[in-house]
Amino acid sequence: MNIPDTNLKRIVVIGGGFGGLRLAKKLSTKDYQVVLLDKHNYHAFQPLLYQVATAGLEPDSIAHAIRQVFAGKDNFYFRIANVNAIDTDHNSITTNIGSIDFDYLVIATGSDTNYYGNKNIEKNAMPMKSIPEALDLRSLILQNLEKALLTNDLDERSRLMNYVIVGGGPTGVELAGAMGELKKHVLPHDYPDLDIRRMNVHLIQGADRLLPTMSQNASDKAAKYLKDLGVQVWFNMMVKDYDGNVITTDTRPFEATTLIWAAGVKGSLIPGIDESSILGGRYLVNEFNQIQGYDDIFALGDVALMKSEEKPYGDPMVAQVAIQQGKLLANNFDNLNEGKPMKPFSYKDKGSMATIGRDKAVVDLPNWKFAGWFAWFVWMFVHLVSLVGFRNKVVALMNWVIQYFQYNKSVRLIIRPYKGKKEPSESDPAMF
Repeated sequence: MNIPDTNLKRIVVIGGGFGGLRLAKKLSTKDYQVVLLDKHNYHAFQPLLYQVATAGLEPDSIAHAIRQVFAGKDNFYFRIANVNAIDTDHNSITTNIGSIDFDYLVIATGSDTNYYGNKNIEKNAMPMKSIPEALDLRSLILQNLEKALLTNDLDERSRLMNYVIVGGGPTGVELAGAMGELKKHVLPHDYPDLDIRRMNVHLIQGADRLLPTMSQNASDKAAKYLKDLGVQVWFNMMVKDYDGNVITTDTRPFEATTLIWAAGVKGSLIPGIDESSILGGRYLVNEFNQIQGYDDIFALGDVALMKSEEKPYGDPMVAQVAIQQGKLLANNFDNLNEGKPMKPFSYKDKGSMATIGRDKAVVDLPNWKFAGWFAWFVWMFVHLVSLVGFRNKVVALMNWVIQYFQYNKSVRLIIRPYKGKKEPSESDPAMF
């Protein structure tokens, strides 16, 4: 890896997501050598992936080069790598570009799509956890409409114009809202010779309401906004199977060539950690983010499960948890270096929000819950501030302003046609 040896203790951070990035930025490189590994050379702002998938933003609007974030930081090294395994006996990790020893290891690999063991759904459904996946979905949506123009088979045209989203959390709701806006305001102008009224957007939710982690008011408002956009919402419905054409549920089938899976996530684990330290696809950690059974290996963000009597399922798998954990862990490394006790983590919930379209959003703050235009403005402001990089903020704002007045999602481009999922092979890199 060409990482120089030094008398400083080495902290290896795996993952340049919200938690890993915040930790690496805040770590003192006067006291530690910091090595950050990620399979991409950019940090992706995942809350806006759905806008890339629905042609609202280009991918470079929500991505920022990791090397730019750390330009000028001494004793810091970044490498693009797929991590294959952790050797806990020798404090080292193996990657596709070599091995590296560590004094402390921080696993911040985030989460993967959880198909709950259903291989057919995994094979045929579209996930949306990364920028390449969002681009694949954008291409597929547009390719289906192009195919619908060409076919004389009415049943095939119907399948091509049916889009089914599974999962009524923020990702599913925001994606359904964006697709509803496409159908209502954009696609009729792009495809005047195609009856876009026959396009259907279905949102399937296993629970009896949308956004179950938010207030009842937010759930009700979200359902109303989606209905206004022509999205058909199905409650208390479980998807059982999908063969690429027919979606089987516990109540009725849906014929569709596109199933978008937003129904769950699991931690992105790396082989090498003892199974007793893993529960529900996440690493069990104590209040200092140390993985159970290890003093020098930490986990934070989505991949970490910090259980307590008050929170038997841990904190929510959201960006703010990872950011707060990364910030505190950096402080705790300072405490370790100075021989001081570490401070326990306690999540400070700053609220939740989701947008369903222009002037349509829901916000739950600790002491205030509201919806509508002002909620949409708050959502936009928070996401702009949270984007990494000044250019990304400006580009996203300009796109949103143009779309607000013109409903013109101007990046409806099939740059890289989607050709189906790659079959996994034995030679593919491991988990991260």
